Amino acid sequence: MSQNPLRRIRDRAGGPVTLINQGCRITGLISGTGNYQLSGTVDGDCDLEGTITIHSEGHFAGTVKARHVVVAGQVDGDIVAEGHVEIAASARISGTVTGGAIAVAEGAVVEGVMRTTNHGEPVEFTEKRTK
Repeated sequence: MSQNPLRRIRDRAGGPVTLINQGCRITGLISGTGNYQLSGTVDGDCDLEGTITIHSEGHFAGTVKARHVVVAGQVDGDIVAEGHVEIAASARISGTVTGGAIAVAEGAVVEGVMRTTNHGEPVEFTEKRTK
C-alpha cells in the first residue's frame, strides 16, 4: 500500500471550495466548476465539473453528478461520477452509485446498486483517520 498521505480523493481536492454550511438549505439545481463541500441540505440535483464532498452532517436528496464524489453523510438519490466515488463509514445512501472506481468503508450503508464504469469491483477500506 502506498505511504502517500494524499491517497484519497478528499486529500487531493485543492483550490477554492464552495461551501454549503450547516443550517443552509438549497432547493433546485446546482451546477458549476470547482470543488463543493456540503454540510447543509440540498433538495434537487447537481451537475458539477469538480469534486463534491458530502460531510457527515450533509443531506442530499436528488441526483449527484460530478467528476468525483465523496460521501460521509446521507444521499437519497443516485450518484454518478466520471471518476471515483469514496463512501465513508458514516455514509447512508439510498440509490444507485455509478463511478469509474468505488471505495466503500466498513460500516457504510448503501441501499441500492453499485456499478463501476471501468469494470473494476468496489473496494472496501477501513477508515483509519479521524480527519
